Amino acid sequence: MLRQIAEGVLVHESEFVQSNAVVVHGRAGALLIDPGITGEEMACLANDLSDSGQTVAAGFSTHPDWDHLLWHAQLGAAPRYGTARCAATVRDQLSDPDAKARTADHLLETEVAGQVPMDLLGLITALPAGTTLMPWDGPQARIIEHQAHAPGHAALFIEERGVLVAGDMLSDVLVPMLDLDTADPIEDYLAALRLLEEVAGGVDVVVPGHGSVGGAGQVHARIELDRAYVLALREGHVPSDPRIGPSAKPGWEWVSDVHTGQLQSLARKSEPDRTPG
Repeated sequence: MLRQIAEGVLVHESEFVQSNAVVVHGRAGALLIDPGITGEEMACLANDLSDSGQTVAAGFSTHPDWDHLLWHAQLGAAPRYGTARCAATVRDQLSDPDAKARTADHLLETEVAGQVPMDLLGLITALPAGTTLMPWDGPQARIIEHQAHAPGHAALFIEERGVLVAGDMLSDVLVPMLDLDTADPIEDYLAALRLLEEVAGGVDVVVPGHGSVGGAGQVHARIELDRAYVLALREGHVPSDPRIGPSAKPGWEWVSDVHTGQLQSLARKSEPDRTPG
């Protein structure tokens, strides 16, 4: 069920890891950001839009993780966009004919096994590199691209509505998940937080890819929490973070494993290269 969070902006929260799909009403249809997760949920989303007299005018994927690349036939054939780097990454992923099968196999270990439609996965169009505004007939949606979390990751700032759609950042349940394949994942993440901080003064509502929608004032707190976590990783300290350890939300204890894995990966990256010259 869609829930209004600002004028003309609604959220559908999936039961699967609190995944948030965002709908923004426009003049000729809606902008749909990161729809998911199960086929039943996306069909419900399509029905809710139809009942409100809306069709989907455009889609946007904030980044190239499978759970942000989904679609359903009932949502129609509107153009689906991502940043140039996001789309290129998706294209590379799907060039492997077994990619969708591997994702489906991975989901066999979850409560949504067999419920996620893969036929329209990742069919997104690359926006020209450097594009800063969504091409659609509705409230201006500013694209804030950065290199935190995944290649071509982007937040959307619906300035007229005071809504920041943050992709897989600024979550109350997930710690920052770094793109550990880059040369400097720590600085990449800190730079992304600075970009989000530049617009934070105009944000009344923040929507993470997973977790609870944050109200007025929470965007600053979430930026600071994420920054403190990343700085602790950089210094090799154990962060005091409510999203890991005994204070983690019930059902999200596995986030501590994500944290441990990041610590280990960063430690390996910092080891001197002992390859013989």
